[in-house]
Amino acid sequence: MKAVLFAIFGLFTAAFLVFWAAMERGAKRPWPRPIDCAIGVVTQFFDTLGIGSFATMSAAFKLWGTVPDEHIPGTLNVGVTIPGMLEAFIYMAVVDVDVTTLALMIAASVAGAWLGAGAVSRWPRRRIQIGMGIALLATAALSLLAQLRLVPGGGMLLGLGGAKLAAAVAANFVFGALMTLGIGLFAPCMMVTYWLGMSPRAVFPIMMGSTGLLGPVASVPFIRRGSYSLRAALGITLAGIPGVLAAAFLVRSIPLGALRWLVIAVVVYTALMMLRSARSAGPTPPSPG
Repeated sequence: MKAVLFAIFGLFTAAFLVFWAAMERGAKRPWPRPIDCAIGVVTQFFDTLGIGSFATMSAAFKLWGTVPDEHIPGTLNVGVTIPGMLEAFIYMAVVDVDVTTLALMIAASVAGAWLGAGAVSRWPRRRIQIGMGIALLATAALSLLAQLRLVPGGGMLLGLGGAKLAAAVAANFVFGALMTLGIGLFAPCMMVTYWLGMSPRAVFPIMMGSTGLLGPVASVPFIRRGSYSLRAALGITLAGIPGVLAAAFLVRSIPLGALRWLVIAVVVYTALMMLRSARSAGPTPPSPG
């Protein structure tokens, strides 16, 4: 069964690269700037360790002004697709997890992303600012609960069945849809699977596999509509790959607790800036006709 999943991931990766190259053929190719590559390598390094990258990338884009607010969701999804696939391959290969649970939760996240991306890629700037502001605050709240140990720390299960599996699949469908808005899947997926008694280690291939396979599906509408920054996405992709490899194979220990507190503070600040920008812009005028 894992061999089938690896084959599917390989096909999705190849199809995404072909599609992306075809859609940008003939377009002006803006090479990534050093800041784009720096954001990519740092965020994907910590993403591989389980911190997640959507919130930190959103904060970096907002702080340095490298990506317009309305292009942030698309840039996040397109940029992390290939690094996310690499993370999925690594964790599915080395961590034991029930394959049925893994496959169903991945499929649910892909279905959610497919429905969500089509809607979000059409949203105007102000709606995206409001949506991302709320999503980032929700991410910060979930991370805070985990840091304060107000949610269960997980059990020993390597897989789920019955009602627990149904609940986890339904939850991952919602998380996949929210990924297209810019709220990362890692934190909420961790919380739900921990509540249901899964081993924290076994959750990693589920998280990585979900974000890896939904990446191409979520990215297609943004690429088609040009609702993303090609330069920033290329920087994340190209620099993110060595970031993933370094975290997966070189890191033995790192004080992640203090880093998570810093991430929470940065995410809250970014959310408030997003909502402030939306308020300053005023309501979006209705479309003519």
